[in-house]
Amino acid sequence: MKTATFNGVTVAESDATVVVEGNHYFPPDSIQWAHLSKSEHHTRCPWKGDASYYTISAGGQTEENAAWTYEAPFDAAAEIKDHIAFYPSVTVS
Repeated sequence: MKTATFNGVTVAESDATVVVEGNHYFPPDSIQWAHLSKSEHHTRCPWKGDASYYTISAGGQTEENAAWTYEAPFDAAAEIKDHIAFYPSVTVS
């Protein structure tokens, strides 16, 4: 079971993460959505596609663009569609 924790608060927990490039991508039903809010930030990966970002707020602390997802990934990354990954400010253990 993998757990994503931010500022002492669990924001995701799953035994079905998908690991890509060393990042655990959590399925959407494992996310505590009350702690995430969509941001306007976007990036592009040449093989995964366009990433959308979320700001995380928990335990009185906020981290902008600390989580990302691929809503319409390229075929090579289809297994992570709508899954959420986290920057190191979120501890995955």
